[in-house]
Amino acid sequence: MDILGLYPTWYVPGIGSAWVVGIVATIHVLASHTSIGASWFFAYLETKAYREDRPELLDYIRRYGMFLLVFSYIIGSITGPGIWFSTTVASPRGISGLIHNFVWVWAAEWVYFTIEVIGVYALVYTIGRVDRKTHLKLTWAFALASWATMMIIVGILSFMMWPGNEDWYANGSSLDAFYNLNFFAQLFMRTSLMLATGAILGSIVAARMEDSAVKRTIMRTLAVGGVLGIALGALFFQWYLATLPDNAHTVLEHRLPDYFGPAIVGILAASVAYLVFIFARPHRLRAGFAAVMAVIVLVAGLWPEERARESIRKPYVAGQYIYSNQLIARDVPGKGIHGELAAVDAEGILALHPFVPDELRTVTEANKVRAGRMVGLVMCSNCHSFEEGGLRPLPELLHHSDEPEMIQAFVEGALATGSVDYMPRIPGIDAEREALGTYLATLSGYRPDPGETLAHNARNAQVSE
Repeated sequence: MDILGLYPTWYVPGIGSAWVVGIVATIHVLASHTSIGASWFFAYLETKAYREDRPELLDYIRRYGMFLLVFSYIIGSITGPGIWFSTTVASPRGISGLIHNFVWVWAAEWVYFTIEVIGVYALVYTIGRVDRKTHLKLTWAFALASWATMMIIVGILSFMMWPGNEDWYANGSSLDAFYNLNFFAQLFMRTSLMLATGAILGSIVAARMEDSAVKRTIMRTLAVGGVLGIALGALFFQWYLATLPDNAHTVLEHRLPDYFGPAIVGILAASVAYLVFIFARPHRLRAGFAAVMAVIVLVAGLWPEERARESIRKPYVAGQYIYSNQLIARDVPGKGIHGELAAVDAEGILALHPFVPDELRTVTEANKVRAGRMVGLVMCSNCHSFEEGGLRPLPELLHHSDEPEMIQAFVEGALATGSVDYMPRIPGIDAEREALGTYLATLSGYRPDPGETLAHNARNAQVSE
C-alpha cells in the first residue's frame, strides 16, 4: 500500500479556508489592479504634460504615486505574501503544481515586479529632480513593467481554469500551459477593467487638487479612460465566456446566486454613472464621496467577481487535473503524474493519507464520527464549511438532514460517480462513506446510538457471501 503525497488539511472553523484566501486575495487584487491601471494614466498624463508644456500635471502624478506607495505597495506587499501563505496551506498541491509548471515564468514576474517597485519610487521621488525626458522614460518603464507582471500572472491564473487542449497533458510544456485557451481573453479583459479601477481610485486624489483647470483635465482623462475600460472589459468578457470549459458554464448557469448577474451589471452601471459625473462636474467631486465609491468597487465589484472566478473553476484547483480537495484526478503523462482516484476507491482515503492518526485509519463503531469528520476535512473542507455562515456550508446544502443513510446515499450516488459537474468525484470505501454520512448528519442534530453497528458494511458482506 503506497501512501499518497498529501499534506495536512488546513481548516478555519466558522468560515473555512476558502474565505481566508478570498478576503486576502480581493484586497490584493484591488491594490494591484489600481497600480497597473494608474501606471497607464501616469504615462498618458506625463506624455501630455511633456508635449503641451503643462508641468502642473506632474503634481497629480506625484500625489497619486504617493497614494500608490501606501495603498498599493504597502498593502500589496502585505497581502501578496498573505496570498502565498494562505493558498499554500489551503491548497498545497495546487500551488506545487503551479510552481512545477511555471517556476521560471514566476521568476520572470519577480524581475518585472522588482522593476515596478523601484520604478514607482523613482517616479515619485525624482519628479522635478531630473529632466522631464528622463522622467518620462521612467514613467513609461513603470507602466510597462506593471503590465508585464499582470500579463505573466494572467497566464498562471488562466491555466488554473484549464489548459484548453490535450497537448499539455501529453508533453507538459510550460508554453502550452501558459498560452492556454483562456489566456488572451482574460488578459485583455483584466487590462481593460484595470483602467476603470485606476480611474475610480485616482479620482480620490484628483478630488483634492486645488487648481480647477488641472482638476478638470485630470478628471476628464480618468473618466474617458475608465468608461473605455468598462466598455472594452464588457466586450472582452464575452470572449472570456467563450473560452471557459463546460463545468464553468454549469456553475455560471446553475450554481451562482441569482443576484450575481444583476449585481455585476449594477456595479458596472454605477461605475459608468460615477465616471460620467466626474467628467461633467469635476469641480463638484469630494474626496469622501470618491472614497465611498472605491469601497463599493471593492465590496460589490471585485469580491463577487473574484469569488465567481474561483467558483467556476470547480471541481478543479489547477489545470483540470488537481481536484480542489488536492487529489490528482487524471494521469498527466507529460509530467509523470498518475491519477489517484482508483487507489482511494480500493484502499480508502484514511488508509492512504499520511497525516491521518493511526486510530482513525480503520473505521470502527467507536471512532465512526471522528473518522467521518476526518474524511470530511480531507474531501470537503477546501470548498465547504461545517458551520452555518461560512462558505458553502454543508448543513445548509444538505438541507439540514439528520439522516445518515440519506446523506450516505447522496455520497455513494452522485458524488462517488462524479455525476455533479462542479463537484469532485469523491472516491473511497463503503465504511468511509457511512462514517462521512454519520458525521455530516451530526451537524444537524443527529446523535448516533452507541449500540448501532456498521450496518451498511454488514449488508455488503452478506451480499458478497
